Amino acid sequence: MYVVESKEGAIACMVLALLFLGTWPALLTLLERRGRLPQHTYLDYSITNLLAAVIIALTFGEIGNSSNDHPNFIQQLSQDNWSSVMFAMAGGIVLSLGNLSTQYAWAFVGLSVTEVITSSITVVIGTTLNYFLDDKINKAQILFPGVACFLIAVCLGSAVHSSNAADNKAKLETLSVDTNKGSNTTDVPPKSSQADLESADYSSLKPKAGTADFLVQLENRRSIKVFGKSTVIGLFITFFAGVCFSLFSPAFNLATNDQWHTLKDGVPHLAVYTAFFYFSVSCFVIAIVLNVVFLYRPVLNSPKTTFKAYVNDWNGRGWAFLAGFLCGFGNGLQFMGGQAAGYAAADAVQALPLVSTFWGILLFGEYRRSSKKTYALLISMLLMFMVAVGVLMASSGHRTES
Repeated sequence: MYVVESKEGAIACMVLALLFLGTWPALLTLLERRGRLPQHTYLDYSITNLLAAVIIALTFGEIGNSSNDHPNFIQQLSQDNWSSVMFAMAGGIVLSLGNLSTQYAWAFVGLSVTEVITSSITVVIGTTLNYFLDDKINKAQILFPGVACFLIAVCLGSAVHSSNAADNKAKLETLSVDTNKGSNTTDVPPKSSQADLESADYSSLKPKAGTADFLVQLENRRSIKVFGKSTVIGLFITFFAGVCFSLFSPAFNLATNDQWHTLKDGVPHLAVYTAFFYFSVSCFVIAIVLNVVFLYRPVLNSPKTTFKAYVNDWNGRGWAFLAGFLCGFGNGLQFMGGQAAGYAAADAVQALPLVSTFWGILLFGEYRRSSKKTYALLISMLLMFMVAVGVLMASSGHRTES
């Protein structure tokens, strides 16, 4: 099997993982804003997410000769390593719960703030756990100041969301006043024209991003309705997702390095690719079970649907498949880099909100026409985040095989 051994190779894996993991949330958000049901999208995403793990295992996990000490992927499937397999599968379960939660949090809180808060919580809790699990191979005097910067970013992220929510409320109140006066300030077509929302003819009437008209049109189109709901719901979902994300990497660390000595003597540690396969299988199973239930018993007042409707829904399916591949390969690259340089340093891929914020502003018009206070908080949040990521990467160590 192929093993990343150098610090430079590990950092290259982290950078690629950062790009992939920062892009797939934007694709799922795009589909939700176009009205595709989140249950349909997540079922599609889960299929290719698992397929990515299988591809990685059958390629990188099978490269080179296999030995008793360093078995390839297929050889490890028949070994007595179930204690480590359970850790890997536990990591997949909490990751699946976290990803599923963020799909709803994006609607309430926005792509940018959701990613910043969840990633920062992941670093504050997960990186600390990984530091001790990795036998302190990362430089504590650099690592923990980086963790502190992430914690500050959490607070700034919450402030950005609160300020932006107040801006949107003010815009909608202005719209209500104008409507009561009898002026038609929105360009939203009647319900009979909803099928033409993305047509070329309608594009000329499309309201500008950040306006009250834009917010109303978005609410009419999207599959998860947020108007009239408390922002506390969105923040609660976001923080729950962050706690889930903070546990999957330490669980994977235990699966591949057996720090608690649960394996029998003579049984080799799980290779990254084998652990990632089991990790993805459990992630897939939880996602399928929960989303099939959500088809018939949706949460947050989402529309009901059926499995037959899901199978026949090809609107945006390609984007959902692509999102699953990006997330799967991104997670695999993160684990490959973490096994070489320490999982605490690999948490630098939690810089993904920098990529997500770029897509949020470019694709969705987030923060357009917001107040100066919101802009100031947003810039402060991103700057703090960049500092935190740089410090975290600088703490990279090198794992030595015993």
